[in-house]
Parts: sequence; structure tokens; C-alpha cells
Amino acid sequence: LEWSLPGPVVDKHSTGGIGDSTSLLLAPALAACGAYVPMISGRGLGHTGGTVDKLESIPGYRTDVATADLHRIVAEVGCAIVAASADIAPADRRLYAVRDVTGTVESIDLITASILSKKLAAGLEALVLDVKVGSGAFMKTMEDARGLARSLVTTANGAGCRTAALITDMSQPLASTAGNALEVLEVMETLTGASVNQALWDVTVALGGEALVLAGLAGDAVDGEDQIEEALESGRAAEVFGRMVTALGGPADFVDRYPDRLPAAAVVRDVPAQAAGFIAQIDTEALGHAVVHLGGGRLRGGDRINPSVGLSDLQPIGEPLARGEALARVHAASDADADRAVAAVQAAFRISAGVPEEPPLIHERVA
Repeated sequence: LEWSLPGPVVDKHSTGGIGDSTSLLLAPALAACGAYVPMISGRGLGHTGGTVDKLESIPGYRTDVATADLHRIVAEVGCAIVAASADIAPADRRLYAVRDVTGTVESIDLITASILSKKLAAGLEALVLDVKVGSGAFMKTMEDARGLARSLVTTANGAGCRTAALITDMSQPLASTAGNALEVLEVMETLTGASVNQALWDVTVALGGEALVLAGLAGDAVDGEDQIEEALESGRAAEVFGRMVTALGGPADFVDRYPDRLPAAAVVRDVPAQAAGFIAQIDTEALGHAVVHLGGGRLRGGDRINPSVGLSDLQPIGEPLARGEALARVHAASDADADRAVAAVQAAFRISAGVPEEPPLIHERVA
């Protein structure tokens, strides 16, 4: 794609995790700060959620748009989050589907090719990468995460796109929800100021600060972070998000009426802790698989997603709990699905008597 816009063309990409809805916050925040963001995103892969699937839980929202429409919406609104079209990195669609079912989701070479084929085809001037590490990431160790971050940063900069990466923690869900409509709901609560998940906020602000520096819109990361926080706190990012939703076919009143516009699951059930103590460890990948088995992701390529299902009120590492207190809340299509999910979520949490060490949110920067 080629752009002729009065500001820098910027994007962000995450390597995938659970409860990671930073893209939905960051795209409108960057646009509110003067960047133009053609965010070409993916669907769920393996146990991780997909940005495109999340946005398709908004009634009417179109992620498959013609290139001319993408140009128009980005120019008018400042951002558009869409799926890769048939003429943008066409081979990646085939490779993406093959990776999902052949056990090659974790290949650094294939991840680098998949991410950057879409990003470089989008004609970006700057790109910030969120490389996840931990139990809910494709990269389980810092060594693997560094390897992927360096591969992405070196390849993208070599292709002429100013790029840096943050290695961020995925040893637990980033936010308190996992599931398509549930994550959009949490994003809207953040954008409107109704409720803020601090970890989600902090990672979004850190990535945004990096992106604005790379784009030449901030003198340093602190200045960039201040700009992103102002865009979020002032409501300017929410206003941009609402215009994007409308431009892509969603409800014109979505920002004001989002609780009424998003689908809700038929069965909602708390997941009781089986012992008292502190949450010491979370098998975050297992939580992702629980969401997939609820219908929030795909077990096979042609599966239809139920946008209403997932997990909410996920408790973080270090949280003290009494026996029977809720670890999370399951949103399911049936009682049988809810029963299976409750058992899976209980098995994913390890509770200890002692206070555990909480993991850092941002491990390091690679540039």
C-alpha cells in the first residue's frame, strides 16, 4: 500500500496472548495523537485470541474491506482495524491456516514472515512490536522471546520500517477478560473511563510511547507515553474508536450504548477456588484453550466463533482468595460447556500458602 497523508503511518503488532486487547486501545489513541494507523490484524491462532474476531463481535463491523475503502477510512478517521485482504500478503492466509493445524505456530521464521508480510505490505513508516513471553505466549522462555524480537526488529528495520519491540509478560492474562465480546466490553470500559485494568493500561501506554517516538511524534518515550495517556483520559481515543466502528459498518451509537450492542452468553457461572491462599501460578495457555472449547476460538479452520463466550473477572497472580471465592467467571452457551470450563479454569490456577513473587509487566526493550 502507498499512502499520501499529513502524518506518519504507524502500527503495532502483538505476537499473541490471552486477555490482550491492547490493539483496540492503541490504534485510536495513536490516531488521536496524529498518527495514521492501518492495522491489518489476524484471527485467533492456536490458544490465543484474534483482534479481527474480537471486532467482529460488534454488530455490523466489517473486517474485510477493499483497499480503496481502507485508504479512505484511515484518511478520514485516522485508524482502521481490518483483516488482511486477498491482495495484501495473499500467501499469508494459506500459511496462517496451515500453521494453525500443523504444529508450526511457534516457528520463529514463520512467525517473522507472517507478521512482517502484512506489516511491510501496509506501507508503514514505523512499527512497535509486543513480543509476549510466558505460559500464555508462543514463546515460553526469555531466550525464545528475545530470539523472536531480534528476528522481527532486524528484518523490519532492514526493510526500511523503523521498528522496536517490548518483551511483555504473558505468564498470566494481561487483562481480566478473555473472549471476543468480553474483551471489547473491557476495552470500552477503559476508553470511556468506566473501569480501567491497570496492566492493560500500562502495556498500551508503553507501546504507544514507543510508537510515537519511532514515528517522530514524540521526543522520547516519556513524552510519547504522556500523549497516549492524555488521548485515553480525555476521551479523544474513544471518539476515534466510535468513528472507526461507524465507518466500518458498526452502530453509530456504539460508544454510548456498547453494553446493549454486544452479545451476552446464555450461562454465566463463577469458578470457585478449591483452596484458600494466594494465586501463585497460572497456566495461561490452558485458559486460552478453555475459551476455544467454549466456542470462542476455532478447533478447525472452518469453525464458527460464538462471540459471547469466554472468561471474565480473571484474578491475577498474588491475589489472596478464600476457599470458594471466585477465580474467574465463565460465560458459556450451555450448562455442559460451563461445567467443562469451570473444571479447566480450576486446573489452570495453582494456589499456595505463601505470597508469590509477581512477574514484571515489561521485561525488556529490543531495538
